[in-house]
Amino acid sequence: MTTALMGLATAIVIGVQALVLARALAPVLAPEPLNADGLGPLGFLVPLEVRQLSVALAWLAVLVLIRVMLTWVQERLAHRAGAQVISELRENVVAHAAALGPRWVASGEGAAVATTVTRGLESLMPYFVRYLPQLLLSATVTPIMLVVVLGLDWISALIVIGTLPLVPIFMILIGLVTRERSAKHLDAMQRLAARTLDLIAGLPTLRALGRERGPATRVRELGDAQRRATMGSLRIAFMSGMALELLTTLAVALVAVTLGFRLVEGQVSIETALAVLILAPEVYLPLRMVGTHFHASADGLAAADAAFDVLERPLPAAGGTVAAPDLDGATLVVEDLAVGTPDGRRLAPGRLSFIARPGTVTALVGPNGDGKSTALAAVMGLLPADSGYVAALVPTDRSDTGRVDAADVDAEGWSTQFAWAPQRPDVTPETRTLSLGQRQRIALDRALASQRPVLVLDEPTAHLDRASREEVVAQIVAAARAGATVLVATHEHDVIDAADSVVDVVALEVAR
Repeated sequence: MTTALMGLATAIVIGVQALVLARALAPVLAPEPLNADGLGPLGFLVPLEVRQLSVALAWLAVLVLIRVMLTWVQERLAHRAGAQVISELRENVVAHAAALGPRWVASGEGAAVATTVTRGLESLMPYFVRYLPQLLLSATVTPIMLVVVLGLDWISALIVIGTLPLVPIFMILIGLVTRERSAKHLDAMQRLAARTLDLIAGLPTLRALGRERGPATRVRELGDAQRRATMGSLRIAFMSGMALELLTTLAVALVAVTLGFRLVEGQVSIETALAVLILAPEVYLPLRMVGTHFHASADGLAAADAAFDVLERPLPAAGGTVAAPDLDGATLVVEDLAVGTPDGRRLAPGRLSFIARPGTVTALVGPNGDGKSTALAAVMGLLPADSGYVAALVPTDRSDTGRVDAADVDAEGWSTQFAWAPQRPDVTPETRTLSLGQRQRIALDRALASQRPVLVLDEPTAHLDRASREEVVAQIVAAARAGATVLVATHEHDVIDAADSVVDVVALEVAR
């Protein structure tokens, strides 16, 4: 409502300013002294005294000040509203992405979401600060200016009415191309960000292997692709701006030429001609600026589409409302657990069953990609299963329920009882300069120190030397003997030999 009132006030100020300029310039350009009021019915808005230079300057100073204040207030309100909307959209996208689960994030979408909520949505600010206010001005200033021109000279108004629809037609045609370019620009930026984030995460390991310069060529190629996409968007923006500028210039020139001939023949007064010539560009200006600011906000709109694509993804089924049981001393039962891959072609794991008892180490083994990490995430309640179930057998002296299905209890209460050390831990920003093996040791020490009843380890010895592996295996066995339920996904024979039970994880093809 406030923005609409600002746009209406701006339209009125622009109209009065044009009439003041016409009043002030007419005596200078007229071949003879002016006696009649050349503004016709609109002359009551500006007194005849404005023909004096001192009075005209005073009027113009006041009008310019009012117009500047209106523009400043409108931009300030738009900037505040835009910042609030972008902040809320970021929070919603991040929360929704986190609720989609670690597997969806790890599938490659996480880097795209990070790019979208940072650099992508930041490009939405021109949309709120420039595009939307200008769109409102085109809905208020243009009709009011057209009515004023109609009150001054109906022939000029007909010319404006006939040429005005050409501006949105050109805007639509150019906008279709711009949208495609903006989508390509966002895609190039996301691929570059994903590659760069992956490189930064693995840089310590690459450096230890002497391969830190290998990915530089690929990153350079992605950077060149983004540069070409950016230059393509800018090229279209400049060309469209030139096209709209040329179109409106020709339309105003048509009005000016018509007025010139009629002015020579005495069919129109000098004041009317001046007022129409000053107002004619203002009729086209809001629409032309809408096209210009649309290009400035096109990247942000593409990022907003990507953000809403994330928000529209269905969330996995939420857990129940029953309080989660205490898993200290409980036995975990996994029966016929199956989770479909993102492409829907396989179940990884497929129909997995095992029992993990407190005080023991259960090792999950199998080929890469067959679902060991996915099984661990499903057991912790971080990923919903497509079939099967995870349950806890609680000692009867603490609960009458005996068996508690994980799908029926509070998901947060269930998952917070697991201490997790993932394959590629990101412990703190300060530890990102450490090697992957060092970060794994830190994550493992934190998991062991948490004193949680269930310890979940994903390839805890994959990046360690022989001595470190033996030390870690000893720590895992000691944690189990202290009463913890330990689940380990591994390929290492040292861990497998130390495990109390070994479970083969196998993926199954989905019949089509």
